[in-house]
Amino acid sequence: MNWLEALILGLVQGLTEFLPVSSSGHLEITKVIFGDNSAPEESMLMTVVLHAATALSTIVIFRKDIAEIFKGLFQFRWNDEFIFSLKIVASMIPAVFVGVLLESEIEQLFDKQIVLVGTMLIVTAILLYFADKAKNTTKNVGYGHAIIIGIAQAIAILPGVSRSGATISTSVLLGIDRAKAARFSFLMVVPLILGKMAKDILSGEIMSSSIDIAPLSIGFAASFLTGLLACTWMIQIVKRSKLTYFAAYCFIVGIVAIIFSF
Repeated sequence: MNWLEALILGLVQGLTEFLPVSSSGHLEITKVIFGDNSAPEESMLMTVVLHAATALSTIVIFRKDIAEIFKGLFQFRWNDEFIFSLKIVASMIPAVFVGVLLESEIEQLFDKQIVLVGTMLIVTAILLYFADKAKNTTKNVGYGHAIIIGIAQAIAILPGVSRSGATISTSVLLGIDRAKAARFSFLMVVPLILGKMAKDILSGEIMSSSIDIAPLSIGFAASFLTGLLACTWMIQIVKRSKLTYFAAYCFIVGIVAIIFSF
């Protein structure tokens, strides 16, 4: 993979991680357009690195919220910060369970499976459409909500299912306030991505990979910078109930991807 391809992949990841259009799906489509012949493990590594960049942009945008989460966890006081921290932990359980048990199977899904990507984009479109039609409420995220949203996040491991789209749509359909839904959606993924990066580093997968450091670095920087902009933009979009436009976009791209695969 050359630096230009890495740059474009980084821009795609940064823009689509927070917008409800499936970053993983767009990455796989972009790789196919480039004619990427990387092994599944190498392709997955680039995907993980780009997701780490957007996780870092989330940390920057929500640095005060994240500081409160850590404060709540370490103080062990039954206050709002501690309760919110427990909900974040609860939301992680389904994705951790799926990631640990099905890691090798998931890895194979990131090998230019364009029909799967297209189909899942259509599923994302349907979710976004119904979420946009849901009534606005001021409900907070409960423990049961956190588990259900966590299940949506676990399903969003599939390329083509938008993680932010699935988790925010699920939250809104559960009656949770839109701004709170977006905040919870963005915060709940940070521990998972950082945990995945730590696992890969400790296992030696990144150091033993044949992928050059330069393309990874370029992709990381592009993903981080565009992620900062997209994260801020997405919060405003959710508040204004503009998800239908993204539903239409996902549906069109999904159909085109399926047709293109044949």
